[in-house]
This record gives sequence, C-alpha cells and structure tokens, in this order.
Amino acid sequence: MINKMDKREFKNKVYGELAKTTKALANPHRMEIIDLLAQGSFPVETIAQYTGMSIANASQHLQVLKSARLVDTTRRGNFIHYHLANEKVFQTWRSLRELGIAHNAEVEKLMNDYRKGYHPLEPIAADELLKKIETGKVVLLDVRPEEEYARGHIHRALSMPIDQISKRIKELSKDKEIIAYCRGPLCVYADEAVELLTKTGFSANRMVEGFPDWQAKGYPIE
Repeated sequence: MINKMDKREFKNKVYGELAKTTKALANPHRMEIIDLLAQGSFPVETIAQYTGMSIANASQHLQVLKSARLVDTTRRGNFIHYHLANEKVFQTWRSLRELGIAHNAEVEKLMNDYRKGYHPLEPIAADELLKKIETGKVVLLDVRPEEEYARGHIHRALSMPIDQISKRIKELSKDKEIIAYCRGPLCVYADEAVELLTKTGFSANRMVEGFPDWQAKGYPIE
C-alpha cells in the first residue's frame, strides 16, 4: 500500500524539483549556450569557441544543463555533439528572453545602445518582414556560419556569413533593400552586416528575431 503524501510535503518536493530546472537556466553562460544550441547541435569545442569560454568551462556548464535534462548528446564519429533536449527548451528560453526584454529596462537599453553603435535603424520584426518578402522588394541575407545555414534557413535567403560579406559584396544589388538575420535578437552578426552594407551605400536593416524564432512561427523555411 502506498502511503498518502502530505499536501505540504508534496508541494515542497514538486516545487523543489522544478527549481532544479530554473537553477540550471539561471546562469548567463548557460543561457548563451541554450541560445546557441537553438541553431542545432555542436561539439563542446565549437560551443566554447562561439561563447568565448574555455573547453573545460563550457563542458561544466553543459553537464549542468544535461543533468537538468535540458540538453542531450549524440555521438558523431569521435565527437560528442550537444543539442537541446526538445522544442520545449527553446520555447522556454524564448519566453524567458522576451520576459526579460519586456520587463527589464536595462536589457532593452543595452540592446538599443549596442545597435546604435552600428546603425540608427529600428530593426524589422519577423511579421513585417514576411509582408515585405511577399512584395519581392527585399533580399534576405543569412549571415550565420555556412554550417548553420545548411541546417535550415528562411525561404530564398542567401548565405553570406559575416566574415565573407566584404569579399562578396559585389554579388548584391543596390536596387533592393537588404535584410540581414542571424541567430536571434541577441546575435550581433546582423548588426555588423547592416553597418558594413549601409557604409557601402546599400539600403539595409536587420530582422529583430533570428532563424529559430522564424521557424517557431511556422513561416517558410528551407
């Protein structure tokens, strides 16, 4: 016979278990890792490179996320690749990110101040961009690394990683507005691309969101 659990004991235990998830998320480095893994799977060496951490430090944070069942692993040859456990992890991160931007004025100020250092334009939201695409008057640039573009990208977007734009700028036409996008609102590649393009005489802007957000909205992808 199963002993009946006291109501207070039940609540203490269940909230305690849920707190383990929020504790795993409550770290800026682990938040950045989750934001990165929204693009797909990566080995620890790549995660460390993109987040500016040592491999050992990145590995420790990944183990915390894995213990909280937010991240899982798959083996590819000699490498272990980390990926988000499921779509709910990205949905939770996205909600947390939006909550922070909406209710923490300092977050919004930091983002605005940073972008103003690159361009004075108000970024375009995904919903508005979708309407622009339908008019055929914009060119979409995916400025993420080629590997991420290959995994999935916005329909008809051109792959032009941020480190290739200067060399390939002649491929672009000044007859259309160029909209750059990258990993998400906290990704800076798109801002760097807009600065480079506008200084060269192009009409350019960035999308507020990134590819994972576009995909989550059910908009056309390839």
